[in-house]
Amino acid sequence: MKVLVNVFHPNLNESKVNKKWVERLQRENVTINNLYEKYPNWEFDLECEQKLLLEHDRIVFQFPFYWYSTPPLLKKWQDDILTFGWAYGTGGDKLKGKEFVLAISVGGSQKSYQAGGYNNYTISELTRPLQQTANLTGMEFLSSFVLYKSVVASEQEIEKSAEDLVKHVLNPELNPAAGLKRILSEMAEKDVTL
Repeated sequence: MKVLVNVFHPNLNESKVNKKWVERLQRENVTINNLYEKYPNWEFDLECEQKLLLEHDRIVFQFPFYWYSTPPLLKKWQDDILTFGWAYGTGGDKLKGKEFVLAISVGGSQKSYQAGGYNNYTISELTRPLQQTANLTGMEFLSSFVLYKSVVASEQEIEKSAEDLVKHVLNPELNPAAGLKRILSEMAEKDVTL
Protein backbone atom coordinates (compact mmCIF):
# COMPACT_ATOMS: atom_id res chain seq x y z
CA MET A 1 0.00 0.00 0.00
CA LYS A 2 1.47 3.32 -1.09
CA VAL A 3 0.63 6.23 1.23
CA LEU A 4 0.65 9.93 0.32
CA VAL A 5 0.51 12.45 3.17
CA ASN A 6 -0.53 15.90 1.93
CA VAL A 7 0.53 18.30 4.68
CA PHE A 8 -1.35 21.59 4.88
CA HIS A 9 0.22 23.69 7.64
CA PRO A 10 1.08 27.35 6.98
CA ASN A 11 3.76 27.45 9.70
CA LEU A 12 5.04 23.89 9.89
CA ASN A 13 8.46 24.84 11.26
CA GLU A 14 6.79 26.62 14.19
CA SER A 15 4.38 23.78 14.88
CA LYS A 16 5.15 21.40 17.71
CA VAL A 17 2.61 18.73 16.74
CA ASN A 18 2.45 18.73 12.95
CA LYS A 19 6.20 19.16 12.59
CA LYS A 20 6.77 16.15 14.89
CA TRP A 21 4.21 14.14 12.90
CA VAL A 22 6.02 14.90 9.63
CA GLU A 23 9.42 14.08 11.15
CA ARG A 24 8.10 10.74 12.38
CA LEU A 25 6.33 9.90 9.11
CA GLN A 26 9.53 10.63 7.17
CA ARG A 27 11.08 7.55 8.79
CA GLU A 28 8.42 5.38 7.12
CA ASN A 29 7.90 4.39 3.52
CA VAL A 30 5.38 7.16 2.80
CA THR A 31 5.40 10.18 0.49
CA ILE A 32 5.27 13.52 2.33
CA ASN A 33 3.92 16.39 0.24
CA ASN A 34 4.30 19.68 2.14
CA LEU A 35 2.01 21.98 0.17
CA TYR A 36 2.67 25.33 1.87
CA GLU A 37 6.42 24.82 1.42
CA LYS A 38 6.11 23.49 -2.12
CA TYR A 39 3.76 26.26 -3.32
CA PRO A 40 4.51 29.50 -1.43
CA ASN A 41 2.77 31.45 -4.21
CA TRP A 42 -0.30 29.13 -4.06
CA GLU A 43 0.05 28.25 -7.75
CA PHE A 44 -0.20 24.46 -8.03
CA ASP A 45 1.36 22.17 -10.59
CA LEU A 46 -1.84 20.38 -11.58
CA GLU A 47 -0.09 17.56 -13.42
CA CYS A 48 2.32 16.89 -10.54
CA GLU A 49 -0.40 16.88 -7.88
CA GLN A 50 -2.74 14.64 -9.86
CA LYS A 51 0.13 12.25 -10.66
CA LEU A 52 0.91 11.94 -6.94
CA LEU A 53 -2.71 11.06 -6.24
CA LEU A 54 -2.73 8.43 -8.99
CA GLU A 55 0.48 6.81 -7.71
CA HIS A 56 -0.82 6.21 -4.17
CA ASP A 57 -3.45 3.95 -2.64
CA ARG A 58 -4.12 5.87 0.57
CA ILE A 59 -4.36 9.66 0.61
CA VAL A 60 -3.92 11.45 3.95
CA PHE A 61 -4.70 15.12 4.56
CA GLN A 62 -2.73 16.34 7.59
CA PHE A 63 -3.65 19.76 8.96
CA PRO A 64 -4.41 21.85 12.05
CA PHE A 65 -8.11 22.53 12.57
CA TYR A 66 -8.75 26.24 11.87
CA TRP A 67 -12.07 27.95 12.62
CA TYR A 68 -13.98 24.67 12.32
CA SER A 69 -12.41 23.97 8.97
CA THR A 70 -9.16 23.49 7.09
CA PRO A 71 -6.30 25.88 6.34
CA PRO A 72 -7.14 27.94 3.23
CA LEU A 73 -4.53 26.35 0.96
CA LEU A 74 -6.22 22.97 1.39
CA LYS A 75 -9.50 24.39 0.04
CA LYS A 76 -7.68 25.99 -2.91
CA TRP A 77 -5.89 22.68 -3.56
CA GLN A 78 -9.26 20.91 -3.70
CA ASP A 79 -10.66 23.55 -6.07
CA ASP A 80 -7.63 23.43 -8.39
CA ILE A 81 -6.64 19.74 -8.32
CA LEU A 82 -9.91 17.80 -7.97
CA THR A 83 -11.20 18.85 -11.37
CA PHE A 84 -14.44 17.93 -13.13
CA GLY A 85 -13.89 15.09 -15.55
CA TRP A 86 -10.84 13.91 -13.62
CA ALA A 87 -11.88 13.52 -9.96
CA TYR A 88 -15.68 13.67 -10.35
CA GLY A 89 -18.41 14.14 -12.93
CA THR A 90 -18.49 12.59 -16.39
CA GLY A 91 -15.34 10.49 -16.73
CA GLY A 92 -14.07 11.74 -13.36
CA ASP A 93 -13.17 8.43 -11.78
CA LYS A 94 -9.41 8.71 -11.29
CA LEU A 95 -9.62 8.52 -7.48
CA LYS A 96 -12.24 5.79 -7.31
CA GLY A 97 -11.30 3.08 -4.82
CA LYS A 98 -8.51 5.04 -3.16
CA GLU A 99 -8.57 5.39 0.62
CA PHE A 100 -8.86 8.80 2.27
CA VAL A 101 -7.76 9.63 5.83
CA LEU A 102 -7.66 12.86 7.85
CA ALA A 103 -4.92 13.57 10.41
CA ILE A 104 -5.99 16.60 12.41
CA SER A 105 -4.52 18.52 15.32
CA VAL A 106 -7.22 20.26 17.35
CA GLY A 107 -6.60 22.89 20.02
CA GLY A 108 -9.66 22.12 22.14
CA SER A 109 -10.50 19.07 24.20
CA GLN A 110 -12.54 16.18 22.86
CA LYS A 111 -15.19 16.98 25.46
CA SER A 112 -15.60 20.47 23.97
CA TYR A 113 -16.36 18.93 20.55
CA GLN A 114 -19.73 17.34 21.29
CA ALA A 115 -23.37 18.31 21.66
CA GLY A 116 -23.56 20.54 24.72
CA GLY A 117 -19.81 21.18 24.66
CA TYR A 118 -18.14 24.51 23.98
CA ASN A 119 -17.95 23.83 20.21
CA ASN A 120 -21.30 21.98 19.99
CA TYR A 121 -20.31 19.54 17.24
CA THR A 122 -17.96 16.57 16.90
CA ILE A 123 -14.94 16.67 14.62
CA SER A 124 -16.71 14.05 12.50
CA GLU A 125 -19.64 16.41 12.05
CA LEU A 126 -17.40 19.39 11.30
CA THR A 127 -15.40 17.47 8.67
CA ARG A 128 -18.48 16.37 6.69
CA PRO A 129 -17.44 18.45 3.64
CA LEU A 130 -14.23 16.41 3.42
CA GLN A 131 -16.16 13.19 3.90
CA GLN A 132 -18.47 14.21 1.07
CA THR A 133 -15.45 15.04 -1.09
CA ALA A 134 -14.38 11.42 -0.64
CA ASN A 135 -17.88 10.24 -1.56
CA LEU A 136 -18.07 12.46 -4.64
CA THR A 137 -14.68 11.32 -5.93
CA GLY A 138 -15.29 7.63 -5.19
CA MET A 139 -12.69 7.40 -2.43
CA GLU A 140 -13.29 5.35 0.69
CA PHE A 141 -13.37 7.65 3.73
CA LEU A 142 -11.62 5.92 6.64
CA SER A 143 -11.54 6.89 10.31
CA SER A 144 -9.69 10.08 11.12
CA PHE A 145 -6.72 10.48 13.43
CA VAL A 146 -7.32 13.40 15.80
CA LEU A 147 -5.10 14.83 18.52
CA TYR A 148 -7.16 16.98 20.86
CA LYS A 149 -5.68 19.62 23.20
CA SER A 150 -2.71 19.93 20.84
CA VAL A 151 -1.90 23.47 21.99
CA VAL A 152 -1.15 22.26 25.52
CA ALA A 153 0.23 18.80 24.70
CA SER A 154 3.48 17.87 26.44
CA GLU A 155 6.52 16.66 24.51
CA GLN A 156 5.74 13.13 25.70
CA GLU A 157 2.13 13.39 24.49
CA ILE A 158 3.29 14.75 21.13
CA GLU A 159 5.83 11.93 20.75
CA LYS A 160 3.16 9.37 21.55
CA SER A 161 0.73 10.99 19.11
CA ALA A 162 3.36 10.76 16.36
CA GLU A 163 3.77 7.03 17.01
CA ASP A 164 0.00 6.57 17.13
CA LEU A 165 -0.39 8.51 13.87
CA VAL A 166 2.07 6.23 12.08
CA LYS A 167 0.22 3.13 13.34
CA HIS A 168 -3.09 4.65 12.25
CA VAL A 169 -1.99 5.77 8.79
CA LEU A 170 -0.15 2.53 7.98
CA ASN A 171 -2.76 0.15 9.42
CA PRO A 172 -4.07 -1.95 6.51
CA GLU A 173 -7.13 -2.80 8.59
CA LEU A 174 -8.06 0.86 8.95
CA ASN A 175 -10.24 -0.03 5.99
CA PRO A 176 -13.09 -2.04 7.53
CA ALA A 177 -13.24 -4.28 4.45
CA ALA A 178 -9.67 -5.46 5.11
CA GLY A 179 -10.46 -6.27 8.72
CA LEU A 180 -13.61 -8.14 7.75
CA LYS A 181 -11.69 -10.12 5.12
CA ARG A 182 -9.13 -11.19 7.76
CA ILE A 183 -11.84 -12.21 10.23
CA LEU A 184 -13.71 -14.23 7.59
CA SER A 185 -10.46 -15.91 6.58
CA GLU A 186 -9.70 -16.83 10.19
CA MET A 187 -13.23 -18.18 10.62
CA ALA A 188 -12.84 -20.30 7.49
CA GLU A 189 -9.51 -21.68 8.72
CA LYS A 190 -11.13 -22.68 12.01
CA ASP A 191 -14.26 -23.88 10.25
CA VAL A 192 -16.40 -21.53 12.32
CA THR A 193 -19.91 -20.59 11.21
CA LEU A 194 -22.20 -18.01 12.68
